[in-house]
Amino acid sequence: MLDFKPITQNDGDSLRQYYQNCSYGLCEYAVGTKLMWRSTLHPSWTDAAGCLIVRNEIDGQVLFDYPVPGPDVDEKAALAAIEDYCLERCIPPVISVVPEEKVSILLHRYPYVQVRNIRTWRDYVYNAEDLREFAGRRYSGQRNHIKKFRAACPDASFRALTAQDQPLLERFWEEYGQEFSKGDDPKAVRELAFAKEVFGLMGKDWFLCGGMFDGERLIAVSLAEKCGDTLVIHIEKAIYSYPGVYPAMVQAFAREFSADVTWIDREDDAADRGLRTSKLQYGPAKLAPKYHFAPQSELLLHVSAIPELQTERLTLSELTEADRDAYNALVLDQERNRWWGYDDVGGLGGPVEPDSFLNVARRDFERRLAVNFAVRLDGKLIGEAVLYRFNCRGDAELGCRIASEYAGHGYGTEAFTAVAEWGLYRVHLTRVVAKCYKENEASRKMLSSCMRPSGEDETFYYFEKLV
Repeated sequence: MLDFKPITQNDGDSLRQYYQNCSYGLCEYAVGTKLMWRSTLHPSWTDAAGCLIVRNEIDGQVLFDYPVPGPDVDEKAALAAIEDYCLERCIPPVISVVPEEKVSILLHRYPYVQVRNIRTWRDYVYNAEDLREFAGRRYSGQRNHIKKFRAACPDASFRALTAQDQPLLERFWEEYGQEFSKGDDPKAVRELAFAKEVFGLMGKDWFLCGGMFDGERLIAVSLAEKCGDTLVIHIEKAIYSYPGVYPAMVQAFAREFSADVTWIDREDDAADRGLRTSKLQYGPAKLAPKYHFAPQSELLLHVSAIPELQTERLTLSELTEADRDAYNALVLDQERNRWWGYDDVGGLGGPVEPDSFLNVARRDFERRLAVNFAVRLDGKLIGEAVLYRFNCRGDAELGCRIASEYAGHGYGTEAFTAVAEWGLYRVHLTRVVAKCYKENEASRKMLSSCMRPSGEDETFYYFEKLV
Protein backbone atom coordinates (compact mmCIF):
# COMPACT_ATOMS: atom_id res chain seq x y z
CA MET A 1 0.00 0.00 0.00
CA LEU A 2 1.27 3.45 -0.90
CA ASP A 3 2.56 5.61 1.94
CA PHE A 4 2.71 9.29 0.97
CA LYS A 5 4.63 12.02 2.72
CA PRO A 6 4.25 15.78 2.14
CA ILE A 7 6.75 17.35 -0.25
CA THR A 8 9.14 19.73 1.49
CA GLN A 9 12.42 21.38 0.59
CA ASN A 10 14.19 18.34 2.04
CA ASP A 11 12.70 16.14 -0.69
CA GLY A 12 14.21 18.02 -3.62
CA ASP A 13 17.10 15.61 -4.16
CA SER A 14 14.77 12.59 -4.08
CA LEU A 15 12.34 14.13 -6.56
CA ARG A 16 15.12 15.22 -8.90
CA GLN A 17 16.21 11.59 -9.30
CA TYR A 18 13.02 11.21 -11.33
CA TYR A 19 12.43 14.68 -12.74
CA GLN A 20 15.94 15.24 -14.11
CA ASN A 21 15.33 12.67 -16.86
CA CYS A 22 11.58 13.10 -17.21
CA SER A 23 10.48 13.45 -20.83
CA TYR A 24 6.95 14.73 -20.23
CA GLY A 25 7.86 18.34 -20.96
CA LEU A 26 5.26 19.83 -18.59
CA CYS A 27 5.97 22.24 -15.77
CA GLU A 28 4.17 20.11 -13.16
CA TYR A 29 6.88 17.46 -13.45
CA ALA A 30 9.52 19.56 -11.74
CA VAL A 31 10.67 20.26 -8.19
CA GLY A 32 10.15 24.01 -8.58
CA THR A 33 6.44 23.67 -9.32
CA LYS A 34 5.84 21.34 -6.39
CA LEU A 35 7.62 23.68 -3.98
CA MET A 36 6.33 26.96 -5.40
CA TRP A 37 2.69 25.88 -5.38
CA ARG A 38 2.64 23.46 -2.46
CA SER A 39 0.13 25.53 -0.48
CA THR A 40 -2.26 25.14 -3.43
CA LEU A 41 -1.42 21.63 -4.61
CA HIS A 42 -0.70 20.12 -1.17
CA PRO A 43 1.57 17.59 -2.89
CA SER A 44 2.88 14.43 -1.28
CA TRP A 45 4.99 11.68 -2.77
CA THR A 46 6.09 8.09 -2.63
CA ASP A 47 7.72 5.64 -5.01
CA ALA A 48 6.42 2.31 -6.21
CA ALA A 49 7.25 -0.08 -9.04
CA GLY A 50 10.24 2.07 -9.96
CA CYS A 51 8.12 5.20 -10.40
CA LEU A 52 7.63 8.47 -8.58
CA ILE A 53 3.97 8.85 -7.61
CA VAL A 54 2.73 12.30 -6.56
CA ARG A 55 -0.60 12.82 -4.83
CA ASN A 56 -2.10 16.32 -4.87
CA GLU A 57 -5.15 17.61 -3.02
CA ILE A 58 -6.80 20.66 -4.56
CA ASP A 59 -9.97 22.10 -3.05
CA GLY A 60 -10.58 18.81 -1.26
CA GLN A 61 -10.19 16.61 -4.35
CA VAL A 62 -7.38 14.07 -4.57
CA LEU A 63 -5.53 14.10 -7.91
CA PHE A 64 -2.49 12.12 -9.00
CA ASP A 65 0.23 13.11 -11.42
CA TYR A 66 1.00 10.51 -14.04
CA PRO A 67 3.75 8.23 -12.62
CA VAL A 68 7.28 9.35 -13.48
CA PRO A 69 9.53 6.41 -14.35
CA GLY A 70 12.94 5.77 -12.86
CA PRO A 71 15.61 3.41 -14.28
CA ASP A 72 13.74 0.18 -13.42
CA VAL A 73 10.10 0.85 -14.10
CA ASP A 74 6.79 -0.96 -14.18
CA GLU A 75 4.40 1.79 -15.22
CA LYS A 76 1.31 -0.43 -15.19
CA ALA A 77 2.11 -1.59 -11.67
CA ALA A 78 2.44 2.03 -10.55
CA LEU A 79 -0.98 2.85 -12.01
CA ALA A 80 -2.42 -0.24 -10.32
CA ALA A 81 -0.93 0.92 -7.01
CA ILE A 82 -2.73 4.26 -7.39
CA GLU A 83 -6.00 2.44 -8.16
CA ASP A 84 -5.62 0.13 -5.13
CA TYR A 85 -4.89 3.14 -2.92
CA CYS A 86 -8.08 4.81 -4.14
CA LEU A 87 -10.17 1.65 -3.75
CA GLU A 88 -9.17 1.34 -0.10
CA ARG A 89 -10.26 4.95 0.48
CA CYS A 90 -13.37 4.84 -1.69
CA ILE A 91 -12.19 7.71 -3.87
CA PRO A 92 -11.93 7.83 -7.68
CA PRO A 93 -8.46 7.36 -9.20
CA VAL A 94 -8.26 10.76 -10.88
CA ILE A 95 -5.03 11.32 -12.83
CA SER A 96 -4.36 14.87 -13.92
CA VAL A 97 -1.77 16.84 -15.93
CA VAL A 98 -1.32 13.75 -18.10
CA PRO A 99 1.19 14.32 -20.91
CA GLU A 100 -0.01 13.73 -24.45
CA GLU A 101 2.28 10.73 -24.91
CA LYS A 102 0.45 8.85 -22.13
CA VAL A 103 -3.12 9.57 -23.20
CA SER A 104 -3.56 6.39 -25.24
CA ILE A 105 -2.44 4.26 -22.28
CA LEU A 106 -5.19 5.64 -20.06
CA LEU A 107 -7.83 5.55 -22.80
CA HIS A 108 -7.15 1.84 -23.21
CA ARG A 109 -7.00 1.29 -19.45
CA TYR A 110 -10.34 2.84 -18.46
CA PRO A 111 -13.53 1.76 -20.27
CA TYR A 112 -15.48 4.74 -18.92
CA VAL A 113 -13.65 7.98 -18.26
CA GLN A 114 -14.24 11.72 -18.42
CA VAL A 115 -11.36 13.49 -20.13
CA ARG A 116 -10.68 17.22 -20.00
CA ASN A 117 -8.12 19.22 -21.93
CA ILE A 118 -8.51 22.86 -20.96
CA ARG A 119 -6.81 25.64 -22.89
CA THR A 120 -5.84 27.54 -19.74
CA TRP A 121 -3.74 24.63 -18.46
CA ARG A 122 -1.53 24.33 -21.54
CA ASP A 123 2.16 25.13 -21.25
CA TYR A 124 3.87 27.43 -23.74
CA VAL A 125 6.75 25.42 -25.16
CA TYR A 126 9.36 27.01 -27.44
CA ASN A 127 12.22 25.74 -29.52
CA ALA A 128 15.27 26.54 -27.43
CA GLU A 129 17.14 27.81 -30.49
CA ASP A 130 14.34 30.27 -31.28
CA LEU A 131 14.68 31.94 -27.87
CA ARG A 132 18.47 31.93 -28.07
CA GLU A 133 18.55 33.67 -31.47
CA PHE A 134 15.21 35.45 -32.03
CA ALA A 135 15.88 34.93 -35.74
CA GLY A 136 13.47 35.65 -38.57
CA ARG A 137 10.62 38.04 -39.22
CA ARG A 138 8.35 36.74 -36.49
CA TYR A 139 10.85 37.84 -33.84
CA SER A 140 11.40 41.35 -35.21
CA GLY A 141 9.43 42.80 -32.30
CA GLN A 142 11.64 41.10 -29.70
CA ARG A 143 14.80 42.22 -31.51
CA ASN A 144 13.57 45.82 -31.63
CA HIS A 145 12.77 45.79 -27.91
CA ILE A 146 16.23 44.41 -27.13
CA LYS A 147 17.88 47.13 -29.28
CA LYS A 148 16.03 49.81 -27.32
CA PHE A 149 17.04 48.20 -24.06
CA ARG A 150 20.71 48.02 -25.13
CA ALA A 151 20.64 51.63 -26.31
CA ALA A 152 19.30 52.79 -22.94
CA CYS A 153 21.55 50.45 -20.94
CA PRO A 154 24.72 49.89 -23.00
CA ASP A 155 26.56 48.37 -20.04
CA ALA A 156 23.81 45.89 -19.12
CA SER A 157 25.09 42.36 -18.56
CA PHE A 158 23.76 38.96 -17.64
CA ARG A 159 25.29 36.40 -15.30
CA ALA A 160 24.32 33.34 -13.31
CA LEU A 161 23.19 33.93 -9.74
CA THR A 162 24.31 31.94 -6.71
CA ALA A 163 23.46 31.83 -3.03
CA GLN A 164 26.01 34.59 -2.43
CA ASP A 165 23.77 36.95 -4.41
CA GLN A 166 20.92 36.87 -1.90
CA PRO A 167 21.58 40.48 -0.73
CA LEU A 168 21.26 41.67 -4.34
CA LEU A 169 18.10 39.65 -4.71
CA GLU A 170 16.60 41.21 -1.58
CA ARG A 171 17.14 44.67 -3.01
CA PHE A 172 15.64 43.53 -6.32
CA TRP A 173 12.46 42.38 -4.58
CA GLU A 174 12.17 45.74 -2.82
CA GLU A 175 12.44 47.65 -6.08
CA TYR A 176 10.17 45.22 -7.88
CA GLY A 177 7.55 45.66 -5.16
CA GLN A 178 7.60 49.45 -5.62
CA GLU A 179 6.59 49.03 -9.28
CA PHE A 180 4.35 45.99 -8.81
CA SER A 181 1.15 46.81 -10.70
CA LYS A 182 -1.04 43.93 -9.52
CA GLY A 183 -1.16 44.65 -5.80
CA ASP A 184 -4.96 44.44 -5.84
CA ASP A 185 -4.94 40.96 -7.41
CA PRO A 186 -4.74 38.31 -4.64
CA LYS A 187 -3.65 35.65 -7.12
CA ALA A 188 -0.75 37.78 -8.39
CA VAL A 189 0.27 38.72 -4.84
CA ARG A 190 0.31 35.07 -3.84
CA GLU A 191 2.35 34.10 -6.90
CA LEU A 192 4.92 36.79 -6.08
CA ALA A 193 5.23 35.50 -2.52
CA PHE A 194 5.78 31.97 -3.82
CA ALA A 195 8.42 33.20 -6.28
CA LYS A 196 10.36 34.91 -3.49
CA GLU A 197 10.24 31.73 -1.41
CA VAL A 198 11.56 29.53 -4.22
CA PHE A 199 14.28 32.01 -5.11
CA GLY A 200 15.48 31.58 -1.56
CA LEU A 201 16.62 28.10 -2.69
CA MET A 202 18.71 29.29 -5.62
CA GLY A 203 21.83 27.77 -4.11
CA LYS A 204 20.39 24.27 -4.65
CA ASP A 205 21.68 22.13 -7.49
CA TRP A 206 18.10 21.67 -8.69
CA PHE A 207 17.79 25.22 -10.01
CA LEU A 208 19.46 27.38 -12.62
CA CYS A 209 19.28 31.06 -11.75
CA GLY A 210 20.34 34.15 -13.66
CA GLY A 211 20.02 37.91 -13.51
CA MET A 212 20.33 40.95 -15.77
CA PHE A 213 22.35 43.82 -14.31
CA ASP A 214 22.49 47.53 -15.06
CA GLY A 215 25.90 48.15 -13.58
CA GLU A 216 25.65 46.79 -10.04
CA ARG A 217 21.84 46.98 -9.99
CA LEU A 218 19.95 43.72 -10.46
CA ILE A 219 17.01 44.52 -12.75
CA ALA A 220 15.68 41.13 -13.88
CA VAL A 221 15.81 37.56 -12.57
CA SER A 222 14.83 34.11 -13.80
CA LEU A 223 14.86 30.63 -12.27
CA ALA A 224 14.58 27.36 -14.18
CA GLU A 225 15.06 23.60 -13.94
CA LYS A 226 16.20 21.06 -16.52
CA CYS A 227 13.88 18.08 -16.91
CA GLY A 228 14.89 15.73 -19.68
CA ASP A 229 15.24 17.69 -22.92
CA THR A 230 13.24 20.64 -21.56
CA LEU A 231 14.28 23.72 -19.61
CA VAL A 232 11.31 24.63 -17.42
CA ILE A 233 11.22 28.33 -16.57
CA HIS A 234 9.54 28.70 -13.19
CA ILE A 235 10.07 32.43 -12.56
CA GLU A 236 10.67 35.50 -14.73
CA LYS A 237 10.59 38.92 -13.04
CA ALA A 238 11.94 42.29 -14.14
CA ILE A 239 11.79 45.96 -13.14
CA TYR A 240 9.04 47.43 -15.31
CA SER A 241 10.72 50.79 -15.75
CA TYR A 242 13.38 49.19 -17.98
CA PRO A 243 11.68 48.88 -21.40
CA GLY A 244 12.82 45.81 -23.30
CA VAL A 245 14.39 44.11 -20.31
CA TYR A 246 12.05 41.09 -20.50
CA PRO A 247 12.99 39.93 -24.02
CA ALA A 248 16.65 40.74 -23.27
CA MET A 249 16.42 38.56 -20.17
CA VAL A 250 14.64 35.73 -22.00
CA GLN A 251 17.31 35.61 -24.69
CA ALA A 252 20.28 35.91 -22.32
CA PHE A 253 18.91 33.20 -20.03
CA ALA A 254 18.29 30.86 -22.98
CA ARG A 255 21.83 31.41 -24.28
CA GLU A 256 23.31 30.70 -20.86
CA PHE A 257 21.34 27.62 -19.88
CA SER A 258 19.63 25.95 -22.86
CA ALA A 259 22.55 24.76 -25.00
CA ASP A 260 21.89 21.09 -24.16
CA VAL A 261 18.08 21.07 -24.35
CA THR A 262 15.60 21.09 -27.22
CA TRP A 263 12.68 22.86 -25.60
CA ILE A 264 12.00 25.72 -23.22
CA ASP A 265 8.76 25.55 -21.25
CA ARG A 266 7.58 28.92 -19.92
CA GLU A 267 4.58 27.32 -18.17
CA ASP A 268 0.89 28.17 -18.60
CA ASP A 269 -0.76 31.58 -18.59
CA ALA A 270 -3.05 31.01 -15.57
CA ALA A 271 -5.91 32.56 -17.61
CA ASP A 272 -4.21 35.96 -17.37
CA ARG A 273 -4.92 38.01 -20.51
CA GLY A 274 -1.63 39.90 -20.34
CA LEU A 275 0.44 36.77 -19.83
CA ARG A 276 -1.31 35.03 -22.70
CA THR A 277 -0.61 37.89 -25.07
CA SER A 278 3.03 38.07 -24.02
CA LYS A 279 3.69 34.33 -24.26
CA LEU A 280 2.10 34.11 -27.69
CA GLN A 281 4.29 36.97 -28.94
CA TYR A 282 7.35 34.81 -28.33
CA GLY A 283 6.16 32.29 -30.92
CA PRO A 284 5.63 29.01 -29.07
CA ALA A 285 6.36 25.87 -31.04
CA LYS A 286 3.42 24.20 -29.30
CA LEU A 287 0.89 24.63 -26.54
CA ALA A 288 1.51 21.43 -24.60
CA PRO A 289 -1.78 19.91 -23.42
CA LYS A 290 -2.37 18.50 -19.97
CA TYR A 291 -5.15 15.93 -19.87
CA HIS A 292 -7.35 15.28 -16.87
CA PHE A 293 -8.65 11.71 -16.55
CA ALA A 294 -11.55 10.97 -14.19
CA PRO A 295 -12.38 7.24 -14.50
CA GLN A 296 -15.88 6.13 -13.60
CA SER A 297 -17.29 2.79 -12.55
CA GLU A 298 -19.88 0.87 -14.51
CA LEU A 299 -22.10 0.92 -11.43
CA LEU A 300 -22.35 4.69 -11.58
CA LEU A 301 -23.20 4.72 -15.27
CA HIS A 302 -25.48 1.73 -15.70
CA VAL A 303 -27.32 1.09 -12.42
CA SER A 304 -29.91 3.60 -11.24
CA ALA A 305 -31.64 1.20 -8.83
CA ILE A 306 -30.94 -2.23 -7.37
CA PRO A 307 -32.81 -4.73 -9.57
CA GLU A 308 -34.57 -7.95 -8.67
CA LEU A 309 -32.85 -11.11 -9.89
CA GLN A 310 -34.54 -14.51 -10.09
CA THR A 311 -32.92 -17.93 -9.96
CA GLU A 312 -34.50 -21.40 -9.83
CA ARG A 313 -35.06 -21.19 -6.07
CA LEU A 314 -34.04 -17.69 -4.98
CA THR A 315 -34.91 -14.04 -5.34
CA LEU A 316 -32.18 -11.42 -4.99
CA SER A 317 -33.30 -7.86 -4.33
CA GLU A 318 -32.70 -4.68 -2.37
CA LEU A 319 -32.47 -4.80 1.42
CA THR A 320 -35.53 -3.32 3.15
CA GLU A 321 -36.60 -2.31 6.64
CA ALA A 322 -38.41 -5.62 6.95
CA ASP A 323 -35.04 -7.38 6.60
CA ARG A 324 -33.43 -5.52 9.50
CA ASP A 325 -33.52 -8.20 12.17
CA ALA A 326 -32.53 -11.06 9.87
CA TYR A 327 -29.80 -8.93 8.30
CA ASN A 328 -28.39 -7.90 11.68
CA ALA A 329 -28.33 -11.56 12.76
CA LEU A 330 -26.45 -12.47 9.57
CA VAL A 331 -23.90 -9.69 9.99
CA LEU A 332 -23.35 -10.29 13.70
CA ASP A 333 -22.85 -14.08 13.43
CA GLN A 334 -19.14 -13.97 14.27
CA GLU A 335 -18.57 -17.70 13.91
CA ARG A 336 -20.13 -17.71 10.45
CA ASN A 337 -18.36 -14.51 9.39
CA ARG A 338 -14.83 -15.45 10.38
CA TRP A 339 -14.23 -16.17 6.69
CA TRP A 340 -15.99 -13.02 5.47
CA GLY A 341 -12.77 -10.99 5.44
CA TYR A 342 -14.32 -7.73 6.66
CA ASP A 343 -15.12 -6.53 10.18
CA ASP A 344 -18.64 -5.14 9.78
CA VAL A 345 -18.77 -3.83 13.33
CA GLY A 346 -15.33 -2.25 13.19
CA GLY A 347 -16.19 -0.65 9.88
CA LEU A 348 -19.00 1.35 11.46
CA GLY A 349 -16.59 3.58 13.36
CA GLY A 350 -19.16 3.92 16.14
CA PRO A 351 -21.71 2.03 18.24
CA VAL A 352 -24.01 -0.56 16.65
CA GLU A 353 -27.53 0.81 16.22
CA PRO A 354 -30.55 -1.18 14.97
CA ASP A 355 -30.26 0.34 11.46
CA SER A 356 -26.46 0.60 11.31
CA PHE A 357 -25.81 -2.15 8.80
CA LEU A 358 -28.79 -1.33 6.60
CA ASN A 359 -27.65 2.29 6.49
CA VAL A 360 -24.12 1.30 5.46
CA ALA A 361 -25.49 -0.78 2.58
CA ARG A 362 -27.72 2.08 1.46
CA ARG A 363 -24.96 4.67 1.63
CA ASP A 364 -22.61 2.43 -0.31
CA PHE A 365 -25.14 2.15 -3.11
CA GLU A 366 -25.98 5.86 -3.05
CA ARG A 367 -22.28 6.56 -3.57
CA ARG A 368 -22.17 3.73 -6.14
CA LEU A 369 -19.45 1.94 -4.23
CA ALA A 370 -21.30 -1.37 -3.89
CA VAL A 371 -24.53 -3.28 -4.48
CA ASN A 372 -25.84 -5.34 -1.56
CA PHE A 373 -28.39 -7.96 -2.64
CA ALA A 374 -30.63 -9.66 -0.10
CA VAL A 375 -30.70 -13.38 -0.90
CA ARG A 376 -34.29 -14.56 -0.31
CA LEU A 377 -35.84 -18.01 -0.09
CA ASP A 378 -39.64 -17.89 -0.21
CA GLY A 379 -39.38 -14.18 0.58
CA LYS A 380 -37.20 -14.62 3.67
CA LEU A 381 -33.67 -13.18 3.85
CA ILE A 382 -31.20 -16.04 4.17
CA GLY A 383 -28.01 -14.26 3.10
CA GLU A 384 -26.49 -11.51 1.02
CA ALA A 385 -24.36 -11.10 -2.08
CA VAL A 386 -22.24 -7.98 -2.42
CA LEU A 387 -20.67 -6.67 -5.62
CA TYR A 388 -18.03 -4.08 -4.70
CA ARG A 389 -14.49 -2.79 -5.33
CA PHE A 390 -15.26 -1.40 -8.79
CA ASN A 391 -11.76 -0.52 -9.99
CA CYS A 392 -12.85 1.59 -13.02
CA ARG A 393 -11.00 -0.86 -15.29
CA GLY A 394 -13.93 -3.23 -15.81
CA ASP A 395 -13.41 -5.33 -12.67
CA ALA A 396 -15.48 -5.74 -9.52
CA GLU A 397 -15.24 -8.16 -6.61
CA LEU A 398 -18.09 -10.38 -5.45
CA GLY A 399 -18.72 -11.81 -2.00
CA CYS A 400 -21.57 -13.96 -0.67
CA ARG A 401 -22.58 -15.23 2.76
CA ILE A 402 -25.48 -17.47 3.68
CA ALA A 403 -26.95 -17.84 7.18
CA SER A 404 -25.67 -20.96 8.94
CA GLU A 405 -29.06 -22.70 9.10
CA TYR A 406 -29.30 -22.55 5.29
CA ALA A 407 -25.74 -23.64 4.52
CA GLY A 408 -24.98 -26.74 2.50
CA HIS A 409 -27.88 -26.52 0.03
CA GLY A 410 -26.14 -24.73 -2.84
CA TYR A 411 -27.85 -21.41 -2.21
CA GLY A 412 -24.52 -19.59 -2.15
CA THR A 413 -23.51 -20.94 -5.54
CA GLU A 414 -26.91 -20.06 -7.00
CA ALA A 415 -26.83 -16.50 -5.67
CA PHE A 416 -23.20 -16.01 -6.55
CA THR A 417 -23.71 -17.09 -10.15
CA ALA A 418 -26.74 -14.84 -10.59
CA VAL A 419 -24.99 -11.70 -9.39
CA ALA A 420 -21.81 -12.48 -11.33
CA GLU A 421 -23.75 -12.83 -14.57
CA TRP A 422 -25.77 -9.68 -13.83
CA GLY A 423 -22.50 -7.83 -13.35
CA LEU A 424 -21.01 -9.13 -16.59
CA TYR A 425 -24.04 -8.80 -18.86
CA ARG A 426 -26.11 -5.98 -17.36
CA VAL A 427 -23.53 -3.78 -15.62
CA HIS A 428 -21.11 -4.38 -18.53
CA LEU A 429 -18.16 -5.45 -16.41
CA THR A 430 -15.27 -7.22 -18.08
CA ARG A 431 -14.42 -9.42 -15.11
CA VAL A 432 -15.86 -10.43 -11.76
CA VAL A 433 -13.30 -11.60 -9.20
CA ALA A 434 -13.55 -13.33 -5.84
CA LYS A 435 -11.30 -14.81 -3.20
CA CYS A 436 -11.53 -17.10 -0.21
CA TYR A 437 -9.31 -18.02 2.70
CA LYS A 438 -7.32 -21.16 2.08
CA GLU A 439 -8.77 -22.71 5.23
CA ASN A 440 -12.31 -22.23 3.94
CA GLU A 441 -12.76 -25.39 1.91
CA ALA A 442 -16.51 -24.92 1.46
CA SER A 443 -16.01 -21.53 -0.20
CA ARG A 444 -13.22 -22.88 -2.37
CA LYS A 445 -15.52 -25.62 -3.69
CA MET A 446 -18.35 -23.16 -4.24
CA LEU A 447 -16.15 -20.68 -6.14
CA SER A 448 -14.55 -23.48 -8.18
CA SER A 449 -18.01 -24.57 -9.35
CA CYS A 450 -18.91 -21.21 -10.90
CA MET A 451 -15.60 -19.42 -11.56
CA ARG A 452 -12.12 -20.32 -12.69
CA PRO A 453 -9.00 -20.19 -10.50
CA SER A 454 -6.73 -17.21 -11.16
CA GLY A 455 -3.98 -17.63 -8.56
CA GLU A 456 -3.17 -17.89 -4.89
CA ASP A 457 -0.94 -16.44 -2.20
CA GLU A 458 -0.20 -17.37 1.40
CA THR A 459 -3.68 -16.34 2.52
CA PHE A 460 -6.18 -16.63 -0.32
CA TYR A 461 -7.27 -18.57 -3.37
CA TYR A 462 -8.31 -16.21 -6.17
CA PHE A 463 -10.99 -16.74 -8.81
CA GLU A 464 -12.41 -14.88 -11.80
CA LYS A 465 -15.34 -14.98 -14.18
CA LEU A 466 -14.98 -13.32 -17.58
CA VAL A 467 -17.41 -12.25 -20.25
